[in-house]
Amino acid sequence: MLAINAARRAPAVLRSAAPLSTWSAVPAGPPDPILGISEAFKADKDPRRINLGVGAYRDENGKPYVLNAVKKAEEMITAAKLDKEYLPITGLPGFTNNAAKLAYGADSVPRNQNAIAVTQSISGTGALRIGGAFLARHYPHSKTIYVPTPTWGNHIPLFKDSGLEVKYYRYFDKKTVGLDFEGLKEDLQNAPEGAIVLLHACAHNPTGVDPTQSQWKDISDIIAEKKLFPFFDMAYQGFASGSTDRDAFAVRYFVSQGHQIALSQSFAKNMGLYGERVGAFSLTTASEEEKQRVDSQLKIVVRPMYSNPPLHGAHIANTILSNPELYQEWEGEVKGMADRIINMRERLYELLSKDLQTPGEWSHVKSQIGMFSFTGLNTEQCKTLAEKAHIYMTMDGRISMAGLNGRNIEYFAQSVDAAVRGNL
Repeated sequence: MLAINAARRAPAVLRSAAPLSTWSAVPAGPPDPILGISEAFKADKDPRRINLGVGAYRDENGKPYVLNAVKKAEEMITAAKLDKEYLPITGLPGFTNNAAKLAYGADSVPRNQNAIAVTQSISGTGALRIGGAFLARHYPHSKTIYVPTPTWGNHIPLFKDSGLEVKYYRYFDKKTVGLDFEGLKEDLQNAPEGAIVLLHACAHNPTGVDPTQSQWKDISDIIAEKKLFPFFDMAYQGFASGSTDRDAFAVRYFVSQGHQIALSQSFAKNMGLYGERVGAFSLTTASEEEKQRVDSQLKIVVRPMYSNPPLHGAHIANTILSNPELYQEWEGEVKGMADRIINMRERLYELLSKDLQTPGEWSHVKSQIGMFSFTGLNTEQCKTLAEKAHIYMTMDGRISMAGLNGRNIEYFAQSVDAAVRGNL
């Protein structure tokens, strides 16, 4: 009887103790720095507040901007009453063909020889991830990729998760707030033969500092001499200078010099298709037969990742790229976005260097290109700007120029001036 009573009581005893969760040992990950900026901005109710952390274009009124070319493309897609069937593993063929044409140029030799293997991707991030995985499996000479210091924060975990070892080469000179070209060349010359090198094709993120065309030619020579493999990340074609051809110079020059390259493309910035996740990854090959073999392995990489890519955004991009009238309108709108940012750079430079005579050298604000600018502000000045002026940016002094407009740029410049002088 005692044994029976004990057995009956046992479940109650067990139920009284809280069970240990399967996930109890999972540590909290570090907060995303950009997300933290956005949250702090949203919580701030001061009417003067400015968010310069967001990596998306904003119009003169500080609002998200949907391009007219995109709206017209969507109207055409709706009128066509297209189905919602799955795309092939490598995406919408018309889109991938036109994406390659945009990047490599209509007169590209490998493109015209049908020797470019290209797959649609989940924006630029997905393209980089596909590329990293492909190189980790199939690039025969190295499993190490060299990235610039600094680089887009997601490059590092992305390539590590792909199975590549990440190392660094010098890029940004904090003293000049410009390109450390001598350091860059020295580090590439000292890299082991055959290593992979990540290159920002235009509008370097986060610094906004790009090599000149002459410097790109020198970089090409070093990469050829050392037999390094160039992997271009082109997230801002057209958005940097306002010209899709000018922004593709480095990619096209390297290909013209005989380099085989890998290329990641994004249509988030230049078409405003942030949430549609439209991108492409491509590799130049030696022949159509080689391209077909590479294509088959790209499918093997993609299939277990996400099976096949999204449909709607690819239709939008392809409609714009394949319709001459829409393409022309899109190029005008891209130039308009780029010009607005260039105008903000020039205005900020004038305010800091001439009107306010802010201590320091500010010509880098004007010479940098693209969405982002490394201001040269230190961590303490950035904190002060957030706490006292309600201006939010990353603590390394990077700002999104798209967050500035005619209504807030004078307040921003005055606040920066006060922070630099230590009297904010």
